[in-house]
Amino acid sequence: MNNIELTSLSDEELSSLNLDSKVFGVIGVCGVVGNLVARILMDRGFNVIGTDMANEKDCTFKSSFEGYDIEIFYGGHPEEFFKKVDYIIPPPSLPKKAKIFDIIQEKNIPILSLGDIFKLFAPDKDVICITGTNGKTTTTTLLKHIAYYAGLKPVEHNLKGMQGNNEFIPSLQSRLNGDVAILETGTDGTPGGLNSIVTLTQPSSGILTNITPDHLSNDASLIDYAKVKGELVEGLMNKQLIINSDDPTVMGLIKNLNYQGDLITFGLDEEPAKVGYKPCWCGKNIEIQEIISGVGKYNCSCGIKYEKPDYIAKEISLKDKKFIVSTPDGDYPIQMSIEGLHNVYNCLGVIVAAREFLNLPYDVIQEAISTFNGVPGRMEIMGDVNGKTLMVDYAHNPAGVETVLRELKKLYGDFTVVITVSSESGHGGDVEILKYALTYAKNVVPASYSARVVADEFIKQNPDIIDQIIFTDIVPEKFRKKTLGATKEEVFEGIKTGLKTNVNTVVAIGEAAIKFKSLINDFK
Repeated sequence: MNNIELTSLSDEELSSLNLDSKVFGVIGVCGVVGNLVARILMDRGFNVIGTDMANEKDCTFKSSFEGYDIEIFYGGHPEEFFKKVDYIIPPPSLPKKAKIFDIIQEKNIPILSLGDIFKLFAPDKDVICITGTNGKTTTTTLLKHIAYYAGLKPVEHNLKGMQGNNEFIPSLQSRLNGDVAILETGTDGTPGGLNSIVTLTQPSSGILTNITPDHLSNDASLIDYAKVKGELVEGLMNKQLIINSDDPTVMGLIKNLNYQGDLITFGLDEEPAKVGYKPCWCGKNIEIQEIISGVGKYNCSCGIKYEKPDYIAKEISLKDKKFIVSTPDGDYPIQMSIEGLHNVYNCLGVIVAAREFLNLPYDVIQEAISTFNGVPGRMEIMGDVNGKTLMVDYAHNPAGVETVLRELKKLYGDFTVVITVSSESGHGGDVEILKYALTYAKNVVPASYSARVVADEFIKQNPDIIDQIIFTDIVPEKFRKKTLGATKEEVFEGIKTGLKTNVNTVVAIGEAAIKFKSLINDFK
């Protein structure tokens, strides 16, 4: 969250305001904050007039105002706007030296800041915050799906193309109309970020899916990153917290913070796939009999050890996409429409939340899960091209890549993976991603610059793998834009190269694969 001053008025000044029948002028309604603030005010029955420097055709989120009665001035801030409003709410990103503040002062119109809005209009519904390194989006989307199925209306930001965990979105979204707030609350690892969201959203429950080192820079500590996630745990003291207890880092966090509250645990009864290691809170490396990357059975001499969870998925059939969930209330069969052990974990966390947070009956939960077809970009089948199944997946960090590729190996046998990733954890993360690709895929196409650099290094060290790595006709240019690792042309060339390999399944992984997945229509 931006380090900005969020409030301009004291609590006493805010409590003395008379807002009845007032008209609010929101500057920047084509932006994320302005859009959500305007809708929060209108949801509470206030009259709102908006203004923005953007032209109407360039107002990205205009469609989210459908059904609202709002007058908007596009292309600037006309005199008429200032004449009609009683209060003005500028976006927090607007520089204090901007000329418009001189106009507001000249006309003596009171200003309300974003922090004032947060204080004036608290969330008026139950809130659950969902965090973790992997699985946040699927968990959030599936829990919303179950809520809708049960006749509840979760709050939606309705900002086309925006992730739900960007900056102020969760905190503002929790104040929109709806029966319940189900919020994806990620963090970039910066201390204070989750604490701010917890303070502003006032959740009564939370889900912690897992903690892996995949979003860290090379010199960052997993334990320090876990402490950032712990801000949600601390914010839910004496409330409800749902955790994946198969993760020793999560369990170590709970022990380290001495969590007191309604702790509900979930995990899988499944044979481990391999032995893995993670740093323990005591400073040692803890050995894990891994079910998927970073989670499984474990036991450290410091006292952090695997314990039987409250909710357990057992008798798992990946082929039939079903399992039995053992709960405090009995055993229930679950039929999924999505694939993979990682999605069994996601479903299990959601089952706990649907039962313990939303208080829904199991028959509703079972039926809703069976009708959930997944989140776009998660093991998403795009269609057939010349007899080959073409898929995309958002996996962009080592644990996510390993989990997805391992599941694809089980489900489809031989496949080709096209890597469009530039790892958030830098060169070390790119190395791990390529290692996993070589472990599970028959062919590997390094489409991004970062993947190509690592592939060249691997071939020099081990020339025998040269037949497994298939290069594109173009040499990728050095490129990275946050988590976007490849250009549109590089994705196109990567998929084209993958389709030439002798397999029945081709999967393109990474944010770029999702961003440019419409390219697949060119091949179809």
